[in-house]
Amino acid sequence: MTSTAETETESDTVTALVVENDPTDDLRRLGEWLTEAGLALEVRRPHAGETLPDDLTGYGALVVLGGPQSAYPGPDGTPGAPWFPALEGLLRKAVRHRVPTLAICLGAQLLATAHAGEVRRSEAGPEVGPTVVGRRDAAETDPLFRYVPMIPDVIQWHADEITELPRGAVLLATSTRYPNQAFRLGDRAWGLQFHIECDTDMIADWAAGSPLLAELDYDPELVVAACAEVLADIEEVWQPFALRFAMLAQGRLAGAEPRRTLPLLGQ
Repeated sequence: MTSTAETETESDTVTALVVENDPTDDLRRLGEWLTEAGLALEVRRPHAGETLPDDLTGYGALVVLGGPQSAYPGPDGTPGAPWFPALEGLLRKAVRHRVPTLAICLGAQLLATAHAGEVRRSEAGPEVGPTVVGRRDAAETDPLFRYVPMIPDVIQWHADEITELPRGAVLLATSTRYPNQAFRLGDRAWGLQFHIECDTDMIADWAAGSPLLAELDYDPELVVAACAEVLADIEEVWQPFALRFAMLAQGRLAGAEPRRTLPLLGQ
């Protein structure tokens, strides 16, 4: 028999909707960090035919992962994936209703395009492997980025670029070749161009036959080894970042303004 205390604990659990855009980029370590922080995770896999909800009713957070697709339409106007218009609609609703949102790589690009930002193939060429990004001054007052070091380690694996951030977006991290590395939209939605969720197995899978590595003439084994060397440093910085995101979703982050329900106005 379930006790009253257990029932109350279950009902108080905050659930994050996780959108997995490709089977090669799942939650991996980020999922472990968010679960350890007390979030329940509901993963939807539209790439496998699962549908996305019409809105975020019942969810306390939204996480959108990466993938090899393009956030921008093809030459014939076809979306990079059939579910992208619905996903962009969810991202707009998340920002409007202040649902804590974390969007990674392709997810960050979709967060930008959903709000009239611009994404395109970068003229700088692919960015792959372990790199660092530079924290901007605006991060000092950001509830998630304020404790991130000035030059944190990250993993990059992309050829598309956010060339124009949405109006009103706050740039939080940058680099020389790809200036828009991290941004906040509204007060509860974050886009990261880089990856924080990877483990060695995931990176090895990406490296096997990667067209980006072939374009750069990089040795896959050397790239995997270089990424593996920085994973401990990435965990040191980005696990606490994930914890702060979970605490924000749970209403436990000190100094963060409480979420207020706003009227639903279209998408």
